[in-house]
Amino acid sequence: MKLGLFLLAGLFPGMTEAEALAGTVETAVAAEQAGLDSVWFAEHHFITYGVCPSAVTLASNVLGRTNRITVGTGVCMLSNRHPVALAEETALLDHLSGGRFHLGVGRGGPWVDLEVFGTGLARFEDGFAESLDLLVGGLDEGRVATGPDHRFFRFRPVPLVPRPFTRPRPPIVVAATSRPTVEIAAARGLPLLLGLHATVGERCELLAHYAKVTAEYGHDPGAVEHLGTAVCHIADSRAEAEAELRSAMPEWIRRGVGGYVSISPVPRHGGDAQAYVERLLAIHRVGTPEDCVDHLQATAEATGIRLVLLMVEGTGNQERTRETVARLGTEVALRLRPGTGGDAG
Repeated sequence: MKLGLFLLAGLFPGMTEAEALAGTVETAVAAEQAGLDSVWFAEHHFITYGVCPSAVTLASNVLGRTNRITVGTGVCMLSNRHPVALAEETALLDHLSGGRFHLGVGRGGPWVDLEVFGTGLARFEDGFAESLDLLVGGLDEGRVATGPDHRFFRFRPVPLVPRPFTRPRPPIVVAATSRPTVEIAAARGLPLLLGLHATVGERCELLAHYAKVTAEYGHDPGAVEHLGTAVCHIADSRAEAEAELRSAMPEWIRRGVGGYVSISPVPRHGGDAQAYVERLLAIHRVGTPEDCVDHLQATAEATGIRLVLLMVEGTGNQERTRETVARLGTEVALRLRPGTGGDAG
């Protein structure tokens, strides 16, 4: 198995924005020192659940601070972005990092971001596939053009400058929580990034649907390496780890996502933060290194996913976060790799 980090740069009570961002960067650097495989950054706008509005920018900073580790976006909201501009930025970071940059993209939600950035609700609802094709096509072919069937973009052909360093292109993954998004990724043979709130059964259902659709389009489902996510916090007991997360996460989530403003005419009701944390703790086993190893092995066996991104910032205590990262390197990752005395392959 391969272990990475999924970092949100969350603003916990009592923390400044500078502290949240600096702590996230230091955690990413610690991941390389611990021997983990990758680190991925989320992006959010106008809320404090995460204070990184540009995952590409944060990734570029960390690429400059590290030498080995893969750095990715988890994810860039394609509904808010011009896909050709994102393709240019991806190619640039691909060159500057020597191929260490991976791009994750997602549809996002019907939030006020769409209004602020002028992309609109229709782009979110119906334009994801078109945006994705322009992004992937530009990186694949080194040239971008629109066609008569394009609804949201219309421009004359242009070259992509620079062309990617990695051929045929840098890796791209698609965040998916629903069948329609799974089908868009599957039709193009792009791997999925599955979210924290999905149970093992729900992940297996989405992956089975992906395999069916991608085979219909002539792609080999077995050639795709999907990514999973998991909540992770290491302590001397499971009860201690759960207590630390229960103490910090609900208020952070309550404050952080309470600022979401929907522009959809369909009413959206906010969930209960405490209940959400309990759902996460029921899905993801936190606790001792042994708890972590057992849970990751069992999930990998059930889903087939061997690359897992761990959300480790849930206590809001950066010292405890980096303790977890260090123990992931010394007490978990080595046991999940073949040829290192572990049980998983």
